[in-house]
Amino acid sequence: VAAAAAAGALRPEEVDGALIAAHLSTAVLPPELAEPDLLIRTSGEQRLSDFLLWELAYTELYFTEAFWPDFTADELRAALRAYAR
Repeated sequence: VAAAAAAGALRPEEVDGALIAAHLSTAVLPPELAEPDLLIRTSGEQRLSDFLLWELAYTELYFTEAFWPDFTADELRAALRAYAR
């Protein structure tokens, strides 16, 4: 998008959320999957590491101390209960 604008192929006023979303890696997904409702981050880390920043703007974030290999069905249920509140 920036390159197209710099080359004059795109006017700044043409840049909007829909245009940005169309250029994201999740653009190939159905709309209901492109913006997750819940993100579960394991290992006690409370950061996103630049993962899906645009798509996660309105996503609920759940952080757990469990490491991924130890993430059980009980951990998932706890995350879903927290999300349901």
